[in-house]
Amino acid sequence: MSETSQIRALKNYRQRLSQRGMARFEVLGLDTDRELIRSLARKLAESGPEAKKIRTTLHSSIKAEAPKKGGILAALRRSPMAEIKITREFTSGRKIDL
Repeated sequence: MSETSQIRALKNYRQRLSQRGMARFEVLGLDTDRELIRSLARKLAESGPEAKKIRTTLHSSIKAEAPKKGGILAALRRSPMAEIKITREFTSGRKIDL
């Protein structure tokens, strides 16, 4: 089967984009943020000094520190309930007549 003109046009468009170092992708977000995300993508595609500044700002604000291990345990130890000493009486058990 031969390619339709639409498929060929789309393939050529994506090839031209990749030659410029760009890619087309889809993101999910709120409808109210549509114009914000589009304008942000436009600015980042320009690759100028403004785009570099936006990238560094976004990277620093989005970059989250990895959670430290033992955070929950440390929080529990700081709580007032950590001072309560709970002990159980040891018993040998009950006798069962089989």
